[in-house]
Amino acid sequence: MVNIEDLFLLLHPVLAVIVVYPIIGIVVTRAWQVRQRRLQVKSGNKSQIPPVVGKEHVELGRYLTGSVVGLCLIALGHDLSTHFMKEQTWSKEPFRAVFVLLIFLATIASFTILYKAREKLWRGVFATLTGMGLILLGAQKEIYRRDSEWYLSHYYYGIVAALLMLFSLAIIQDIYMDRTNRWRKVHIILNSLALLFFIAQAFTGTRDLYTWYKP
Repeated sequence: MVNIEDLFLLLHPVLAVIVVYPIIGIVVTRAWQVRQRRLQVKSGNKSQIPPVVGKEHVELGRYLTGSVVGLCLIALGHDLSTHFMKEQTWSKEPFRAVFVLLIFLATIASFTILYKAREKLWRGVFATLTGMGLILLGAQKEIYRRDSEWYLSHYYYGIVAALLMLFSLAIIQDIYMDRTNRWRKVHIILNSLALLFFIAQAFTGTRDLYTWYKP
């Protein structure tokens, strides 16, 4: 019988299937349309793709980053809170417990401010702080990382994908200001890599759920 703990455990994969992966599909589609329109206009042809696809791609990309980072925080928060209660960490290691809680809150605050930051310096600062927060939370002993098989780890794939999303969010304004298209090329390469990590996440996440519920 499924209990409350199982429901919280399933929250992460359910949100991934319902929210994150559909957005990924739309973002990839919009990215392809943006590129096709840019190539058509550059060659002097009239494009049938509306100009609004560029704005839609950016907005959906921002939603995707928020969904991915939020999903990471949900997974980390679930593992940490569950083990903290079971192992009575609040009474046995109160300083570490408080430290983890503060890091969790600081990560959420940094990520929120990142969305509002406009200057390049502050975008870099808060993207870095958010990434560091995710890494510090993931470094806690309660987190299941599969360190012995890090190259097939759902945790490591997820953290790398989240960091790539944070970087993409931080450089959005630089892409449109750079006439050399250097940042645009970086954006394309890193997000293509992130897409591969998302695909790997689907495999490793299914594997870990099967392992968890396997009789």
